Amino acid sequence: MNLYNSLSHKKEEFIPYEKGVCRMYTCGPTVYHFAHIGNLRSYIMEDVLEKYLVYSGLRVDRVMNITDVGHLSSDADTGEDKMLKGAKREHKTVMEIAKFYTDAFFADCEKLNIKIPDTVVPATSRIDDFIELTQALVDKGYAYVAGGNVYFDTSRLKEYYVFNKMEAEDLAVGVREGVEEDENKRNKTDFVLWFTKSKFDSQELKWDSPWGVGYPGWHIECSAISIKELGEHLDIHCGGIDNAFPHHTNEIAQSEAFLGHPWCNYWFHVLHLNTSSGKMSKSKGEFLTVSLLEEKGYNPIVYRFFCLQSHYRKSLVFSYEALDNAKGAYNKLIAKIATLSDEGEFDAAAAAKLRSSFAEALDNDLNTSLAVTALYDVLKEKTTGKTKLALLAEFDSVLGLNLISASNALNAEKEKDVNGISPEDAPIIALINERTEAKKAKNYARADEIRRELSEMGITLIDTAEGTKFERA
Repeated sequence: MNLYNSLSHKKEEFIPYEKGVCRMYTCGPTVYHFAHIGNLRSYIMEDVLEKYLVYSGLRVDRVMNITDVGHLSSDADTGEDKMLKGAKREHKTVMEIAKFYTDAFFADCEKLNIKIPDTVVPATSRIDDFIELTQALVDKGYAYVAGGNVYFDTSRLKEYYVFNKMEAEDLAVGVREGVEEDENKRNKTDFVLWFTKSKFDSQELKWDSPWGVGYPGWHIECSAISIKELGEHLDIHCGGIDNAFPHHTNEIAQSEAFLGHPWCNYWFHVLHLNTSSGKMSKSKGEFLTVSLLEEKGYNPIVYRFFCLQSHYRKSLVFSYEALDNAKGAYNKLIAKIATLSDEGEFDAAAAAKLRSSFAEALDNDLNTSLAVTALYDVLKEKTTGKTKLALLAEFDSVLGLNLISASNALNAEKEKDVNGISPEDAPIIALINERTEAKKAKNYARADEIRRELSEMGITLIDTAEGTKFERA
């Protein structure tokens, strides 16, 4: 597989550090609000990456953090903590906010067929690890204490701007929105590892540390959690492109200063989902969520399909017109699959050719658009229905589009008779009708027997003036 590596700015063959195992880290959500669909685009593409690596035969050990403390409203280590901002907005505690929006994030992932990583770590559960890593950086001379806070000293690095090759003056005060002067810093690119009570006294969550009562900076979280869970060598680090600087830049700085060797080999960044008015944001009033799409009548899987039709390294512009087009294409695809029957023998030769096309698409820097095209190639192939259905299910283990279950549901809907009885309900209705006739004939023993039979099937009968109805347990 060839992946574009943001660190080297080119496509590279993916070779894991340990044969047969991929160690992957994902920057998780800051759980102060609902995730918008732009955030979720990144998780959809990371999900496809993980599932394809598994499909290709690798074991994937994937870890994700949950930022429930420490992420400030400005990347320059200034402004209000986003979690505290959410708590004030909703008149709740920080931990109540964290629990509610973590659950909401997981619910969105389930609707979008995004697999939750096996290891998910809330930042508040690893405070001791953050303190330990910060102390080690102080001991190694890579960090200093000033104004009550602990800063990473970027002047100790040979190179700081590892992703975008920016010159130092490119980050002059005022160039980036929200950047303000911090007089405690020796260098304007230095960043906070630990805040103390000398700053942000309204912060709700605080812990004892060697530098006073305080809380961690955002960047230290991912380094400490990743190293603790996945070891000193990371294969792939994922995230949205907006995390490349400063968050991922700072992760590399502190991780490699601590470890003394290169840390992560491949960086996988997903570009923005934009609207016609620009980058999607939570600060512009109403923002687009999965729940909002559902309220407007869209199946969340249609949004996943919409995302897969574009390459992850291209900005994607969202509009309801574009989503309607994706909805129409998805429904037509499901309708075609619904016409297939599981007949004939499995055609190994045709399967090998079609698998090759599917793998070729995803091996080429996760080209999901061509992988979707491979689904249509399966439908057009002159081979048996058994072969087509098997391959569609196989490819969908990576793409996550509910191809088989959605086509089965469509067929079940079509098979309802004029009275609206589905094949699943038909035997139940037949027994209910037999019971009605038995009661008319005063054969109450048979009527009671039918009630017991249905009860054993998990069916409860409800006799009403309009007739007998039923409920499933």
